[in-house]
Amino acid sequence: MEKIRKGLFEILEKDDGDNRFSHQFDSFIMVMIVLNMLAVIMETVDDVYIKYSDLFEWFEIISVVVFSLEYLGRIWTCTLLNHYSHPIKGRLKFIFSPIGLIDLLAILPWYLPFIMNIDGRILRLLRLFRLIRIFKMGRYSTAFQMISNVLKRRKEELLVTLTIVFLVLILASSLMYYVEHEVQPEAFSSIPSTMWWGVATLTTVGYGDVYPITALGRILGAFIAILGVGIFALPAGIIASGFESEIRKKSEEKD
Repeated sequence: MEKIRKGLFEILEKDDGDNRFSHQFDSFIMVMIVLNMLAVIMETVDDVYIKYSDLFEWFEIISVVVFSLEYLGRIWTCTLLNHYSHPIKGRLKFIFSPIGLIDLLAILPWYLPFIMNIDGRILRLLRLFRLIRIFKMGRYSTAFQMISNVLKRRKEELLVTLTIVFLVLILASSLMYYVEHEVQPEAFSSIPSTMWWGVATLTTVGYGDVYPITALGRILGAFIAILGVGIFALPAGIIASGFESEIRKKSEEKD
């Protein structure tokens, strides 16, 4: 039994190039995840869903069976990893880990209607939870792992920049509210409602549905728009620097 568990563990873990079965399993799961994303998208097209509803239902059943067996297999074999080595606490730790929760949420919505009565609107919302399956690719995709590593290593810098963005958003929205409220009470009815204009302006999207009409408001709006270009360039620069470091590290490991 222990030999079977170790063999399953080697298959379930990301392929390192030495295990042919592990590579085939990784490819199979990646294909299943991509097909699930396509199924979720195409189900929103009424004509397609009505015509192929039975096919969508059977594919969902097959997907849930595959992902459920994978999830149970990972719970059974996770104790072979040092940080999940305890037979009970280790498995509980895995279940409540971020990747374990993603695996659980990827299949849980399908089982819930069999456990409790759920309103049809809630059920449709739960079906969208299948999109969580895309995060399972992080276990198999080098690109997803690289993104995760960059975000983890640069989280402090990103948190600082996001705090600055949030503070500037509040300040900009507050100033614009006091400048434009009297002449546009509906568009700038409160500071929270003005934040919609603030987000659109700071991100330089500028939808044009809400905009200042006073001279002071336009000057302030122009300044905030220019400020937004610099502020939102900060996290982009941090992430780009993180990717450069991660790519260099990968190259050094290969060498």
